[in-house]
Amino acid sequence: MKALFAVSGAAMALGLGAGQSLAQPAPAPVAATPAAAGSVSGKLSDALGRPIAGAAVQLKGADGNTAARAQSDAQGAFTFTGVAAGVYAVVADKPEFNTGTSIVTVAAGPAPAVALTMASKKELEVNLVAKRLDAARNGLLPRTGSSIYSFGRADIAAMPAGEDTPVNQVLLQAPGVTNDSYGQLHVRGDHANLQYRINGVVLPEGISGFGQSLDTRFAERIDLLTGALPAQYGYRTAGVVDIETKNGFENGGRLNYTFGSHNTSNPSFEVSGTKGDWSYYVTGAYLRNNLGIESPTAAANPLHDRTEQTKGFGYFSYLISPTTKLNFIGGTSYGKFQIPNNPNQAPNANFLTAAGVANFSSSNLNENQTEINNYGIVALQGSLNDRFDYQIAGYMRKSSVEYFPDPTGDLVFNGLAAHIYRSSVTTGVQADGSYRLNEAHTLRMGLTVSSEDDRSQNTSTVFPTDATGTITGPANTIVDNTGKNGNRLYGIYLQDEWKVTDKLTINYGARADRMDAYVSAGQISPRLGAVYKLTPQTTLHAGYARYFTPPPNELVSQSTLALFQNTTNAPANLQNSSVAPERTHYYDAGITHQLLPGLNLGFDAYYKTVRNLLDEGQFGTALIFTPFNYARAKVYGAELSATYKAGNFSAYGNYARSVARATEISSAQFNFDPATELPYIASNYVYVDHDQRVSISGGASYRMGNTEFSANGFYGSGLRAGFANTEKLPGYTQVNLGVLQHLNTADLGKVDLRLSVVNVFNQSYELRDGSGIGVGAPQFGPRRGFFGTISKIF
Repeated sequence: MKALFAVSGAAMALGLGAGQSLAQPAPAPVAATPAAAGSVSGKLSDALGRPIAGAAVQLKGADGNTAARAQSDAQGAFTFTGVAAGVYAVVADKPEFNTGTSIVTVAAGPAPAVALTMASKKELEVNLVAKRLDAARNGLLPRTGSSIYSFGRADIAAMPAGEDTPVNQVLLQAPGVTNDSYGQLHVRGDHANLQYRINGVVLPEGISGFGQSLDTRFAERIDLLTGALPAQYGYRTAGVVDIETKNGFENGGRLNYTFGSHNTSNPSFEVSGTKGDWSYYVTGAYLRNNLGIESPTAAANPLHDRTEQTKGFGYFSYLISPTTKLNFIGGTSYGKFQIPNNPNQAPNANFLTAAGVANFSSSNLNENQTEINNYGIVALQGSLNDRFDYQIAGYMRKSSVEYFPDPTGDLVFNGLAAHIYRSSVTTGVQADGSYRLNEAHTLRMGLTVSSEDDRSQNTSTVFPTDATGTITGPANTIVDNTGKNGNRLYGIYLQDEWKVTDKLTINYGARADRMDAYVSAGQISPRLGAVYKLTPQTTLHAGYARYFTPPPNELVSQSTLALFQNTTNAPANLQNSSVAPERTHYYDAGITHQLLPGLNLGFDAYYKTVRNLLDEGQFGTALIFTPFNYARAKVYGAELSATYKAGNFSAYGNYARSVARATEISSAQFNFDPATELPYIASNYVYVDHDQRVSISGGASYRMGNTEFSANGFYGSGLRAGFANTEKLPGYTQVNLGVLQHLNTADLGKVDLRLSVVNVFNQSYELRDGSGIGVGAPQFGPRRGFFGTISKIF
């Protein structure tokens, strides 16, 4: 029947009516002539281009009868000879493949070669089983009571820059997310404190820098979870960024090249497919431009700001059985950054004299930094029966940051030229399970164990001083190398998702955490979340969570402070209490409502009280952060969100207000002036440096035929500045536009052309002015830039 339909379709393509066939006589009689004999040859291959041997091939005429038979050889080739002129269907069959059909017209001599692709039934089955297992994995991760914002592949593609949009810029389109310099984000008044997961597996925290180690290109979906999180989420809890990767279910790939302002050159590729029981997805990218870090001035083209970055990612999945899958995930990133120069800055006169230098232009500074991140995950995922699903994963991440000073320039401007290297290697195991006890109860349980080894190597050139701070001699070198192995974290959780009624679901449980690092501590943290479907259009949610957040391990020891006494890098004081884990009570409640078909509204409010609030600051010349604690803090806020979709048009908008205030520096006090900052902060609740009262984001996209138009943007009321963060910077707005054209040409096949414009109105705005608690230097947002992307899909 398939062959007959195909031949009928060919007849229509030749201009015959639906009620005619090739076998019908022509309307007017013509003289008959003998049909000349011809031949038909071709080749069979699967979706990956591999030859298919031993397939039964038939040549069927317009009447549906078989005119000839053949069998494909080891190269997938077949040939029919002595074929009468006419239109035929070539039909190929093999038990493990779907039937393949192609139409061919035979005249005298050989007909054009037939290239016939047959889809493997086994690969289809592998994909279906793999997708079912992925759905089971997602079932390990309940989200009852928390706030969830998702960006699917289509949402990312609809952004002005598409998949070239960095992960932090994607997340900036969610409510309650505040933009900062060096690619940092702050969610609901927290400093960073984001947890990244890949396919549900925790990605260990790396040394903090300003490179983007994860690439948006490999994401099938990016979810941001905030609020009162269920018990399986621990440690970094301001937001959980869960990235579901592309998985190889689509055979093919893409070559991309992006170019534009700031001498941007950004080639990239993607390739994916299925081969037997294996599925794979691989992507890589290289980026070079002259705007690697935010400019310290309002200039559109900053001095000395070149960057080169490479990234790679691979996902490989092997289907062991219909209920078990083994996944391998690996990624790497390497970034070289020039530290941009701030012109017309005056060096310190005393440092110039001590160094024997007449003068030094700040435009000629040559500071550089490199960042390396490598990670790997091996995960066994499966179902023991129709009730119990599990995933057991081992993971590793190695990261390093190395800062190269300008030996003379840093010394005459700062009295310190420090070559700094920091590295961290983390290994761990994570196990999660889900057991459907009955229709009302689903139990979930799991554990995490990780160990981190840290290294810090510092070679600093400084001037010696006396008790009054007067330089007493030539510069000398201080070597300060430290390290700590076995910084361990342990966590275990148990929770129950209880469907009380068709409308009410409650998720309750607890987790226990323990850390043994520079300090030892632990906590049992109860969690409670509820979702109530008030009407088919209205859903309420609420939750409570107790959080335990260990500090990052980039800590400075007391011995380090002693080395720099009586030098131009002497600390403000020698007080250095250990950085403690943060402990939080978190309350969250919200509502979503479908006002009209396609129009959804949301409101969410949160309040948290914190002991030992963790924050970080850039206190040295290197762009490396140092953690410290506030003794107490209060953070609260509210968010409004709206999404609309109708046909080819979609739009969204978010509005958030947040307040984050804290008091009393309780650790790493040596970074603060003991005469002014420390006493003032001890007696007042001050705004934290990343506090921003209002954050707004929004966007829209429209598809017209093969053309897509998109726009997005954000507004920030300004981060804190001034002494003890008593001031704030002016508000700012950035709007971006994009247009995407889909082409399908005879010569090139499928090609996409994209044009994007960053900061359309060319607004000059300042993210940081170099003042405030732990703020090291001024940074400005990007000026207007134009970028083009050419993509070849295959």
